[in-house]
Amino acid sequence: MTSRGTVFKETMLGRVRMADEDGDRPVRLDLLARADAVLLPHRTTAARVTGRIRIAGRADDAEAVGELEISPLARRRIQYRIAFTMEGRRLTLDGWKSVTPRRPLTSMTVLPYTLYEDGHRVGEGTLRFPLTSGLLPFLASFRFPRAARSRADPQLASRWDGAPGRTEVWYTTLTDPATGSGIWLHHEVVAPSDGSPAYAHGWAAVFPKDGPAEHARFGPVPWTGHPEGFCAGGISAGTGRLAGSAGTFSWALTEQAEGPPLHTFPRWSWRRPWLPASHMLPAVRARYSGTVRHGTDELRLDGAPGAGARIYGHGNARRWAWLHADLGGGDVLEIVAAVSMRRGLDRLPPLVFLRLYRNGRTWPRRAERSAVGWAGIGRFRADIGLPEWRVEGRTGLSRITVTVTQPPERTLTLDYTDPDGSAAVCRNTERADAVVTLERWWGTWRQEAGWQLSGTAHAEVGDR
Repeated sequence: MTSRGTVFKETMLGRVRMADEDGDRPVRLDLLARADAVLLPHRTTAARVTGRIRIAGRADDAEAVGELEISPLARRRIQYRIAFTMEGRRLTLDGWKSVTPRRPLTSMTVLPYTLYEDGHRVGEGTLRFPLTSGLLPFLASFRFPRAARSRADPQLASRWDGAPGRTEVWYTTLTDPATGSGIWLHHEVVAPSDGSPAYAHGWAAVFPKDGPAEHARFGPVPWTGHPEGFCAGGISAGTGRLAGSAGTFSWALTEQAEGPPLHTFPRWSWRRPWLPASHMLPAVRARYSGTVRHGTDELRLDGAPGAGARIYGHGNARRWAWLHADLGGGDVLEIVAAVSMRRGLDRLPPLVFLRLYRNGRTWPRRAERSAVGWAGIGRFRADIGLPEWRVEGRTGLSRITVTVTQPPERTLTLDYTDPDGSAAVCRNTERADAVVTLERWWGTWRQEAGWQLSGTAHAEVGDR
């Protein structure tokens, strides 16, 4: 039986009183909601919301984005949480209709709400669904399309199965070719080892060409899962779109995938999570368009190169290094070098997972080859440090040398918390330098290809 979703439009009108004003202002919401299931009143249905929010004289944002929880019987509420921009500030509208059988019509059409900025209340008001003018268009807008499984990337769907002691990550890194700025969007779910409820959190960071990196965190908020990717607290990272706000940051990006998936770790480790963690790219590279606002600055992206990636495992490594390098011409180099936290594995040198996607083919052919070699012989080597780290290795008649430089002035230090409560620290730059040399044996080593990236490599070093 083919599954279907629900799409509908809704308009609400009302008033708002801002904390810095004495009077009310008119407000109008025009929303488009999309759910991945047929909307039925007896169950809870989650929907993604996009649309336009207008506050007379102060806001007119046609790129509002958020989420809707429709649960009129199970939880007796219809909750709205929508992020939008007003005068360069990123606000969140948070409210719900409290459904009650004593006042069914009023409770289903009246939405009290509060406006928040960085967690602080900055306004409140009430919206109403206009029955006289809005009911017929509302009912006529309902559609029940077949689930577009081919459009939703299955690699983005959450891997977490409810087990404690797990962490899951969706992250995106890219470079704005117009300004040279690097961008990092990190979305993470943590299921604590003690069985506490899973929570979602993350951050956004911009690495300007001139000046220090800036960042803002979001969450933690409860994690309820989503079939197409990450969606929590007004932040979304799903098929073809990333949107959200955190502090003075806000972003609305479209993503166009280019190339096949790239499994940095063995392909089987993504399907069967037997290793401490697994890492993969749903597409080897992607292009990003849209806007990223931070503070008073705004980046307008048009086909910016980058990639999204996924991690699923038990937590962070004891020590690690990571590189994503767009080499141009469709070629990409991805490296993860890590020392595991597991007993026994924590005594080994860093295991190197290196994948060079070049001319439509991936080298080494198997991800295990760079990490374990042949019965331990011929493993790739990593020398992890800062501001410079290095990876080198050989397989068959080819060998590669990679030197990555993370200048301190371009590097941002952030902390992680593992499911067991332990802490780790990463030092990330989306404006790293990298020198990559690929050689081939012809009786002597001869250079086959070489790349030198200045400020366009994405790299990270982490430890405990």
